[in-house]
Amino acid sequence: MTEKELNQYSPLTLAFMGDAVYEQLVREKIVENANMPVRRLHSLAVERVCAEYQAAAIHRLAENGALTEHEQDIFRRGRNASGVTVPKHSTAAEYRAATGLECLFGYLHLSGQSKRIKELFDLIWTAPDPAEPCRK
Repeated sequence: MTEKELNQYSPLTLAFMGDAVYEQLVREKIVENANMPVRRLHSLAVERVCAEYQAAAIHRLAENGALTEHEQDIFRRGRNASGVTVPKHSTAAEYRAATGLECLFGYLHLSGQSKRIKELFDLIWTAPDPAEPCRK
């Protein structure tokens, strides 16, 4: 997709796409590292896809200068999107930051930047656990 086409999508639509991209990457990484019962696989995935974890991950990426200015703009567009309903298990700030991360992943996916997605995801995955375990 072109930049012009991507800018016509709402940030929540990009986040919808990015949520799927991010979760698939998490699931692939977990399965690559261990063959275990599905219940355990699910628990491990939930720890990495929850809003608290994603919020901590995007903040760490931003603080370490891993994001370009354009990527920061896309993140902010997702974070500041209106119409976000915050679930009870996370704060509004965490949920909005997680939405921004998903918006970025959706944008990168739809623009065909799979190499960049992998770079960012690898930085997230290999970093020390950035958040307390997600509350259940």
